[in-house]
Amino acid sequence: MRIDKVLWFLRFSGSRGMAQNWVADGHIRLNGRRVERPSADVKCGDVLVLPLPTRVSVIEVLSIPERRGPALEAQGCYRVLDDLGATPLARP
Repeated sequence: MRIDKVLWFLRFSGSRGMAQNWVADGHIRLNGRRVERPSADVKCGDVLVLPLPTRVSVIEVLSIPERRGPALEAQGCYRVLDDLGATPLARP
């Protein structure tokens, strides 16, 4: 599935257009490589680095959502790899 749709379905972006701009600006990394096209393909097991407003988050995509559903449904589709407090470098 396209990365812009994944970011929107997983509720990291408020709209698909915002996700497209976010990706086009080169702020997203997919498996360690910068993504510059919103059409980049994301699949299960991929790791995304997302610069959020207050921090950078690293997630692993566990399943591709079929729709933009409730937040709890979206959170079940990914795992946060940089859990705050898990390592000394991740603590605020």
